[in-house]
Amino acid sequence: MTSSRRLIASLVAGALLLAALVAATRGSSAPGVAPAAPVSARSIDAQPGTALRAGRLARTAIEWRGGAITTSTGEVVNVLVSDALPVESTPESWAEFIVKLTHGPELSLVTAYIVTLDEVAELCGARALGCYSTNQMVAPGEGAAIDATTSEEVVRHEYGHHVAEHRLNAPWRAIDWGPKQWASAATVCPRVSRREAFPGDEGQNYSQNPGEAWAEAYRLMDERKVGIATATWPIIAPSFYPDDVALQAAERDVLQPWTTGQVAVFRRTFGKKTPKVWWIPLSTPLDGDLRMTAVLPGTGLHEVALVGANRSTVIRRAQWVGQRSKRITTTVCGQRSLFVRVTQSGGLGRVTVSASTP
Repeated sequence: MTSSRRLIASLVAGALLLAALVAATRGSSAPGVAPAAPVSARSIDAQPGTALRAGRLARTAIEWRGGAITTSTGEVVNVLVSDALPVESTPESWAEFIVKLTHGPELSLVTAYIVTLDEVAELCGARALGCYSTNQMVAPGEGAAIDATTSEEVVRHEYGHHVAEHRLNAPWRAIDWGPKQWASAATVCPRVSRREAFPGDEGQNYSQNPGEAWAEAYRLMDERKVGIATATWPIIAPSFYPDDVALQAAERDVLQPWTTGQVAVFRRTFGKKTPKVWWIPLSTPLDGDLRMTAVLPGTGLHEVALVGANRSTVIRRAQWVGQRSKRITTTVCGQRSLFVRVTQSGGLGRVTVSASTP
């Protein structure tokens, strides 16, 4: 499935939640406290059919200058600037701006198209300020602020989508849920389960779309790294406004991305004098797939269960998958510590528990 993200110039009509939650005045704000939210003239991501598609670029009559630009860091950034923009808007200056964004190896894969506002509308949709589709981002190169949004803000936002396109968050798509570490810090999974977040929703629930919240969190993180202290949060629900923990997680997602879960193995031998209940603590700082297998003694009938941090809430009981094996497969969704509880029953002997956590 092709993912696309675009900045649109007005809120979805009739979306009362957006009217109540979006937009933020410029000015300083303490970390973790969302700015006040007057009604905005803008939101991110738009109606079906207005996404950037390769065909639009192929058919456009826009003439370009630029290409693969070698920057001052030695890295190469692909930038094409519309000839309709002033000559002062150079591919080299935009390549230097992009290379200084917080980035990883995904930088070499992006092509940035810097265009006029009319050309943004042509490529992204009539109400758009910018858009993204796999490895291609479109942003305005006009120097003046656009409805209180600068070109640089649009580029940062769209590059945030590019980062997500090249990050993992199994079993979910990072482009819709945000990358693993930020999504866990922002409690995306619990929000989705409570119907307070709507991955991939570019319509009525746009302001609660975690993919968009991630792109804005990336923008805010990168702005703060270069000393921009004004806190703007104009298009996403204030409840998603990132605190310091979420901003740090966002930076790790860029520079130290999650790739795979952790596996731990625990062993215990049940004897005649061994306590019948064995508690195995599991640290689960990230949301995602959890798999646990217990190998029991030949005549063991042990109960194996995944239990909450309170040691009383049973989340899931293991089921037999072989003559001596039981297994649990579930999803960590907001729980930051869990226990595996093994209750001895039947034959004595060694029990081996293997746990794979996100």
